[in-house]
Amino acid sequence: MIDFATFLTLCQALAVSFLAAWLTIGVYENIRHPDINRVFTSEVLDLARLREVYPEVYADVQHRRIANKRVQHGLFYLIVSAELLATVLLWTGAISLFLGTETAPVFALLGVMSFTTIWAGFLIAGNWFCYWFCHEGAQNTHYQMLLWGLATLIFLVVGQGA
Repeated sequence: MIDFATFLTLCQALAVSFLAAWLTIGVYENIRHPDINRVFTSEVLDLARLREVYPEVYADVQHRRIANKRVQHGLFYLIVSAELLATVLLWTGAISLFLGTETAPVFALLGVMSFTTIWAGFLIAGNWFCYWFCHEGAQNTHYQMLLWGLATLIFLVVGQGA
């Protein structure tokens, strides 16, 4: 029979693995097919849809626009690098939890906090670039990922006290 502490650690390992698996697919797609997300990242940074659909709002915030393609692509690859780092930390944390290593909680928290930081960063930067006007689907996804990360963080921290 498995004891509660072992079962809790197993559940935490699975929870971290779910985040790692989700982000692994995202990183893979961003490396294999970068134009899929790079185009939307560039649109947000350039305020392209805002300029077309809400020209009066664009007139007020156009000074925030980043139109330089090299800077846009550089920012995209910086994001992909952060995602890759978070993925490595998540898998390290999940595997460490499965193996029961002493450093497992630290790696798990680092990975989950990295995951959560990415989505918080998208929401903060997206707010600056007014992406709620024309990229509502992306904003909603970022909220959901942020909440998923926060819930996993809470599960890891509360579980440490059990």
